[in-house]
Amino acid sequence: MRAMDAGIAPTDAARALLAFWRAAGVDMDEAEAIFTGSAPARAPSAPVREALRPPAAPRLKRPTPSPDAPVETARALAAAAKTIPELQAAVEKFDGCALKATARNTAFSDGIVGAPVLLLGEAPGKDEDEQGKPFVGRSGQLLDRMLAQIGLSRQSNLLISNTIYWRPPGNRDPTQGEIVACFPFVERLIELSQPKLLLLTGKAAAHTVLKREDGVMKLRGRRLLYNPEGLPAPVNAMVMLHPAYLLRQPQQKRLAWMDLLAAETWLKELGVDLSAHS
Repeated sequence: MRAMDAGIAPTDAARALLAFWRAAGVDMDEAEAIFTGSAPARAPSAPVREALRPPAAPRLKRPTPSPDAPVETARALAAAAKTIPELQAAVEKFDGCALKATARNTAFSDGIVGAPVLLLGEAPGKDEDEQGKPFVGRSGQLLDRMLAQIGLSRQSNLLISNTIYWRPPGNRDPTQGEIVACFPFVERLIELSQPKLLLLTGKAAAHTVLKREDGVMKLRGRRLLYNPEGLPAPVNAMVMLHPAYLLRQPQQKRLAWMDLLAAETWLKELGVDLSAHS
């Protein structure tokens, strides 16, 4: 009967057989060593294959553009401009504002270079984008009529510009990145113009230039100063209601008229004669 048929495990049967032959005087050392010995362990194959595999080449990361790069470029271009026409050429050369890609024209300025009054708005609209000049649409026409009441005209003693030089799509509000990218040119325009009075129309222009968060109703009509670090002398500044706001809220024209009278009084005190243009 076989060992498995008798219910004996094969290993137990083998041990019993070895013991039997050893008791019979047969040298079973070699056979027992083969039975009880274990085969030498083989080294795992995976590490060997890994060792033979050439190391993978490191992945090269593409350099990420610095968010400050457009601002640094704008500062360099603005600083290099020694005149307002040179500054306009620098703005037209500048590609660091995404709005330029969707705009038809650059609306940099209109009026008299070296005028005693510099007026800044926010951004061009549809008409400004088509003509490449600031304040030429309905709000610009209202602005011209308002300023004419105190003798100011872009044909004689006024320079007009914006804090953004390209129309935002759909006339949306400019983003903070777009404002920051253009601001070095705004600073340089004020520095080169050296106006007797800086007029800021609307909340956006006031906040951008003066770095203040007060509401436009709190800022309007007051004698303020634009005095950034590095400017040789502070510039007199006054905030006015934006003419586009007045088209929507005509009842506020009374406040706008008060602002105009305040600006006229201040200009006279500064020695600017506007009588010939009234």
